[in-house]
Amino acid sequence: MDAKEATAIALAELRKESQDIFNRIHSIAEDAAFVNRVHEHYPDLPMLPNMRCGAWYTEPKIASTERAYFKSTDGHTNNWSFNLRRPNLHILPLIVEHAGLVLVDSTRAGKRIPDALSKTVPIWCSVINRAILKQSVDHRLYNWDTTLYTPPGVVSPQEHSQIERKLDAWASELAASFYELPNLEHPLRPIWITPATSSFPRLPAKGADRAFYPIVCVSASKQVMDGVERRATGFAYIQGSGDDHELWSMGLTPTTFWNNHDIVLRAGRSELPNLVRSLVTLSSDTHVCCSDNPERALRVVPIDRVSDARREEGQHHFLNTVLPRSMHFVQSHLQRGRKVCIACDTGTDIGVGVGVAALAKYFHADGSFYPKGNGRGDLYILKTRLQWIISSYPQANPSARLSSV
Repeated sequence: MDAKEATAIALAELRKESQDIFNRIHSIAEDAAFVNRVHEHYPDLPMLPNMRCGAWYTEPKIASTERAYFKSTDGHTNNWSFNLRRPNLHILPLIVEHAGLVLVDSTRAGKRIPDALSKTVPIWCSVINRAILKQSVDHRLYNWDTTLYTPPGVVSPQEHSQIERKLDAWASELAASFYELPNLEHPLRPIWITPATSSFPRLPAKGADRAFYPIVCVSASKQVMDGVERRATGFAYIQGSGDDHELWSMGLTPTTFWNNHDIVLRAGRSELPNLVRSLVTLSSDTHVCCSDNPERALRVVPIDRVSDARREEGQHHFLNTVLPRSMHFVQSHLQRGRKVCIACDTGTDIGVGVGVAALAKYFHADGSFYPKGNGRGDLYILKTRLQWIISSYPQANPSARLSSV
């Protein structure tokens, strides 16, 4: 065997280990134990998973029911953004109530902190601070801190400077949007913690004299060479195991894992796959029937509906079939004074697109119904209607198909 063949075999074994559900689950448990220690140090701060990955590391009994939606792509080099489709303004009241919060996420091999925590969250903090300052009509915000804070050694000075030059424009867009910003007594400021942190930072004391609201960004996974490190307890630690769970989880979700984590972690390597399959099946069944009494089980009731049965046809089908049929359906029922439910497989994408189109076509800027409907909405109207939806439904995550609505 030559060196090239040996390398290929080693890489194949490494990939196999990285996709092994036993390794992944036990790696997540190790990282979750670190997250629990952070919670014990800051018990008064609500802990939020950054979706989707963060939900694997935050035990429900210590986590807030709120969720954060900071995407790493908004912090990728040369792709920095404060995305008005993901403003995360719904967590600001929680920050005000508890004088800060803890965000949990992780990253795979090659990084110590995910871009979502090292750049997207710092951008978010600075943009919100600047937008609040722009909207201020008095002088109560004297010495209001709008500085961009990024983790040293993670974000280079050059990249920091490039991001900084874009902040005011993003703040102006936020200040001019439909979104309402709460009155913050203090500016936001990110702080970072990783498993390599020697001592947890001391946060400012509560009270009028505090300088900022701390946004504690916890990167749950330990940075290891090549992303894999073997443990004496019989598993290979995989950095960022919660990421891309479709590749390894066999249908297991964070909710199902935490509801059954004791038996999952006790299972041996050979018996774990069958256990996971049974838990996933049981979890799916509970969504169909919520009672042991068949007479009280959920039943399907026929309703008028528009079906998007051919999703594989993509954007063309959505624009030329689903939207026109949906608009006629929405109009006819609203004119009769009925309520219309818009739903899709995820509740975050196609349904949002239909909702935006309906709001733009049949509702005025003041929210009143326009029975006859108007023509094709311009981009400003569509953006505003999307902001209406996101304000009350933060988990909305529409895809690029909305750009053609």
